[in-house]
Amino acid sequence: MTAADYSVSLVDTAAEIPAQLWAECFPPPLEGKWWYEILERSALEDQFTFFYAVLHVDGKPSGIAPAFLMDVPIELVVPPVILPAFRFAGKIIPSILFERTLFIGSPCSDEGTVGLLPGVDRERAFAGFQQAFQELARDLKAPMLVWKDFPGSYADDFKILTAKNGLFRLVSFPGAVAEFHSKSKDDYYKNMKASRRQKMKRKLRRSAELADLDAEIVQRPGDSTLQEMFALFGQTYEKAATKFERLPLAFFQRAAALDISHFVVLREKATGNMAAFMLCFDVGGVLINKFIGIDYSKPKEWVLYFRLWDAVVDWALSREFSAIQSGQTGYSAKIEIGHRLVPLTNYCRHRNPVVQAIYKAVAKTVDWHTLDPDLASYLKVHPELKAPPSTGKEPEGAASNISYPKAAA
Repeated sequence: MTAADYSVSLVDTAAEIPAQLWAECFPPPLEGKWWYEILERSALEDQFTFFYAVLHVDGKPSGIAPAFLMDVPIELVVPPVILPAFRFAGKIIPSILFERTLFIGSPCSDEGTVGLLPGVDRERAFAGFQQAFQELARDLKAPMLVWKDFPGSYADDFKILTAKNGLFRLVSFPGAVAEFHSKSKDDYYKNMKASRRQKMKRKLRRSAELADLDAEIVQRPGDSTLQEMFALFGQTYEKAATKFERLPLAFFQRAAALDISHFVVLREKATGNMAAFMLCFDVGGVLINKFIGIDYSKPKEWVLYFRLWDAVVDWALSREFSAIQSGQTGYSAKIEIGHRLVPLTNYCRHRNPVVQAIYKAVAKTVDWHTLDPDLASYLKVHPELKAPPSTGKEPEGAASNISYPKAAA
């Protein structure tokens, strides 16, 4: 029997890939064609350039691997001990302050995904993608290649790919998932530790005494409402300790036009002013909590994040969602309100062998404690949530029960 022919081609837009292939390779609850088209059309050209690798088996399109090019700020790349030297050199050579990187994955996505049709030889598929992306990175003068934020379900694929291509593992920011096992809010609370449950209820009671807020679910908001949301998103963005992407108003305008987009909004009853919002996508029984905005001029005692989350949970339970994915960062609050952490891993290769050796050595020292001060502080109190560095294993209680399609996972 003649072996099947595997080849990979590259395209610049999601629309150049057959819609049926997107549907089969990125079915719900994965972020599919709709997500990548939002990103392409949201005036992000100054930050990202998008690409898509399409796998062909005997000439038939059989898989998709999204990618993007980014000039990453050097403080997100180099070890802190040598960062001052880079900053000093950057005063003379500004280009040294950025590392041109080709990422396989998506900015803003909860997890990296490679979508493959059933029956595809995964080892050959990943090898084909790796070769295509290495050549693309060389053409783009991007010395760094990163498979971004892949969950444990890809461990076997990357074990082979790493061994054959000299990749190194780098622990990434974990994802966060809150799961529902019934439509009862009491059951949701029972799945939380008693101390967290009591603390959250106290916060909500105190907030209700101080702030009279209305919650509403908004679809296709008008321009003035979007402007309010974008102003609050800007406040939240500036508060963030880790900044990867910077989203313009155009992104929210594009997202708002989709039927699957829902904005959970809190407003003050007395004034009608927006106090907080959360953008969520309804994708195959899973709610993707993507971005929030909070008015930080309001008293801290209002605990707007917790009030917003409480409204989202009420709505999610009424719609019988099985889970809410809440992405990366902001871990202390997410753990308090019942999320579990889902380990994610980057698989990297630098073209310069000396830099590769340095990065590989530093990567071995990285774990959740070193990635995020907020997470590190919380893990000191809850060491049972600690993720071991550079192993790819999920710690006790961290795995998600969300069922992802085998064709894409």
